[in-house]
Amino acid sequence: MKQISIIVPSGNSIVDTIIAPYNMLKMANSHYKRKNNLDEHPFKIDLVGLSKEPVLYQGLFSVAPTATIHDVERSDLIIVSPISGNVDEAIQYNLEFIKWIKSQRIEHDAEIASLCKGAFLLAETGLVNGKSCATHWTAHDQFQQRYPEITLIPDKIICEDNGIYSSGGAYSILNFTLYLIERYFGRETAIWCSKISEIEIDRISQSEFIIFSGQKDHSDESIKRAQLHIEKNYQDKLNVDEIAQMVHLNARSFLRRFKKATSNTPLEYIQRVKIEAAKKKLESTAKTVLEVMYEIGYNDEKAFRMTFRKYSGLAPKEYQRKYNREMAVA
Repeated sequence: MKQISIIVPSGNSIVDTIIAPYNMLKMANSHYKRKNNLDEHPFKIDLVGLSKEPVLYQGLFSVAPTATIHDVERSDLIIVSPISGNVDEAIQYNLEFIKWIKSQRIEHDAEIASLCKGAFLLAETGLVNGKSCATHWTAHDQFQQRYPEITLIPDKIICEDNGIYSSGGAYSILNFTLYLIERYFGRETAIWCSKISEIEIDRISQSEFIIFSGQKDHSDESIKRAQLHIEKNYQDKLNVDEIAQMVHLNARSFLRRFKKATSNTPLEYIQRVKIEAAKKKLESTAKTVLEVMYEIGYNDEKAFRMTFRKYSGLAPKEYQRKYNREMAVA
């Protein structure tokens, strides 16, 4: 019998992100056993803690581990549940998990799947240095700043790199769990679980859910002034060299410092501010796509549509139909 280990983190976490994957995997395990007339389940699925003492989350909910890291000698799949709150504190609370995950990968070639901000614990193992990783879109800037040696895949719900999986956040973990079910139990079982749970299968992008607010958690005041200028004047034709001059930096220093501070180039930042403004207009008004395009400072329809899809995952009209209540009713 193979082993799936779902980590019960110490410190803060969101209980749904531990229990939901556990229940879905148990469902898949039982269905696969029935479907194939097996005498036993193909996987042993454990909630793994540092001890068997229940862990209390949010002062309301407790999760009782079914095993400890000392009980599980070998795991085929380790699911790294999300952490929440202060990242530095969470890492300190879970250092034993980080060491255990790394040893399971190195010694037993365990596959590893991080959910949401569990990516921070995965990153601390060093196993994804030089590789790709996904996490919740609200943590993108912090993750990139903290782990520059890892390639963040910002728009994906699912990222896979040689047996190390990572995912976007919140309830997209359900889509990610279906992906893992297909990987371990097969497509038929994944479809069955999708239908029973009424969860959309094969959803792979979190782009349409991202709200761009700009990375300002840095100490470069010149770049902050440039960001504010872009956000106040996004509808105008903005020139990067002129913005650099405005904050008294030469072009080369401006580009370097802007990228370091915001994880975007100035042009990317301008585009993202414009597209975020377009999304809000499409959500809340009955204006046409072309009207919105002109209002945010685009004149090239093809360029606007391509940029909009790049940052939202949908065409402008699709986005409006999906998120504008009046359009949806119509």
